[in-house]
Amino acid sequence: MSSASQLAKRFREVLLDGLWIANTNFKDQLSDVTWEQAVTKIDSLNTIAMLTFHIHYYIAGVLNVLEGGDLEIKDQFSFDLPPIESEEQWKDLLNRLWTDSEKFASLVEQIPDDKLDEVFVDQKYDTYRRNIDGMIEHSYYHLGQITLIKKMLTHS
Repeated sequence: MSSASQLAKRFREVLLDGLWIANTNFKDQLSDVTWEQAVTKIDSLNTIAMLTFHIHYYIAGVLNVLEGGDLEIKDQFSFDLPPIESEEQWKDLLNRLWTDSEKFASLVEQIPDDKLDEVFVDQKYDTYRRNIDGMIEHSYYHLGQITLIKKMLTHS
């Protein structure tokens, strides 16, 4: 299995269908979250919806580069979630996350292994490999938060 295929597999595991590291994934954790739960604030924690938007923001931004576009995302906007006021809006966010996650993984699989160590957009962003690894690690970090917030919401 190529390095790119392994990265794509790890990415799918955390977002879509894996149980290996965390024994869960985003799709599993978010499948039964209602829009009301998703936007419920607990103390100073981010909401589940904000964390979902945040992860999708970065996936969509890097996906744009993988599709041949520019890197247009900015950290300062990564939590700028538009208001979610219905189940339909929540499901739309989730569907965009699932769709873009699968596109992202599919494009990662197609990256030649020698390109993984090339500069990603600009030297300051390091390599493709480092960015994809970072996306996976970032996703696990926020998956843990979502899992804990979900438990707090369902046990209160």
